[in-house]
Amino acid sequence: MNNNEQHIRKWRLILGGQENDGTGMSLSDRDKQMDNTLEALYDSDRQGGLGASSPNVARWLGDIRTFFPSSVVQVMQQDALSRLSLTQMLLEKEMLENVEPDVHLVATLMTLSKVIPDKTKATARMVVRKVVDELLRKLSQPTQQAINGSLNRSARNRRPRHNEINWHATILKNLKHYQPEYKTVIPETRIGYGRKRTSLKDVVLCLDQSGSMGASVVYSGIFGSVMASIPAIKTKMVVFDTAVSDLTEELTDPVELLFGVQLGGGTDINLALTYCKQIITRPNDTVLVLITDLYEGGDQEKMRKRAVELVAAGVQVIVLLALNDDGAPSYDHRNAQFLSALGIPVFACTPDKFPDMMAAALSKQDIALWAAKEDLVLKK
Repeated sequence: MNNNEQHIRKWRLILGGQENDGTGMSLSDRDKQMDNTLEALYDSDRQGGLGASSPNVARWLGDIRTFFPSSVVQVMQQDALSRLSLTQMLLEKEMLENVEPDVHLVATLMTLSKVIPDKTKATARMVVRKVVDELLRKLSQPTQQAINGSLNRSARNRRPRHNEINWHATILKNLKHYQPEYKTVIPETRIGYGRKRTSLKDVVLCLDQSGSMGASVVYSGIFGSVMASIPAIKTKMVVFDTAVSDLTEELTDPVELLFGVQLGGGTDINLALTYCKQIITRPNDTVLVLITDLYEGGDQEKMRKRAVELVAAGVQVIVLLALNDDGAPSYDHRNAQFLSALGIPVFACTPDKFPDMMAAALSKQDIALWAAKEDLVLKK
């Protein structure tokens, strides 16, 4: 494209392509996406062009980071706060106090966290805290029960010393060996109490924080916080875009963790997997859950190589294309096929299934088979 065509292209994007456009310029697919993001915000005939849907807002905020430099993104976010009445929404404390818990709203607040006016930040945190508390009440018990049950079974001692024998479990196991003439049970199988260890398993949650992954990041933060409270597993939380941040220390406070995430931007899965490989010290006892749509903005070949290395080292790798209630998103099919060929399960998971999935993974079950039984396998 020569300089004159570039000049006309810019005017076409400015004018918006309506009947008064006059440029006659046809846009590429990428330029059309850019034009849509501009139209949603600046077209005077479509005030509130993103609609009332929080997912649409979160997606738009991710899109502008894809198409524009950070200095322009800051201006557009500030314009969105005023033009789309988001500021008014955040200022209406009474309305926010009565709003139904909504992970999409939390994702929007996370995305806007850097530009929310100081006087509304307390209100925003109140909303996030309400959603987080509701999700914790809903998800904590099934998660803890599923994971603790799985780990207790895997830790059961089948060759106990005399002082380690669980007599109740042993008697129940050997009732078929009851000897009437002696009025006793022959304990052919002895069951002992599981030996206590500080950490039976390690879990690494690795989260893509691009704009489209908002709800997945919220749910992952909640599950990460719950798992961090279980002594038998050691949980680490890593988020990434074109850089990697380790938020493990924030797992004790999921609200602070979520405000530490900046949704939007590029994606470097290779960089994230490289970091995860460095922090994994017990590969045979580690489950790595990579939550991403697999659109690699970095080095794809190196990303695939890192995946091969992790599997070869004995790490149990699982790829979730989404962790939300909305189903499978758009994703990179070629990377999904490559990882599946390595034996890495690739599917989308709903929050209600996640505890059972983690329990199955920690007990080293076949997760691909588990996903198929739960009808979570992606349809081609």
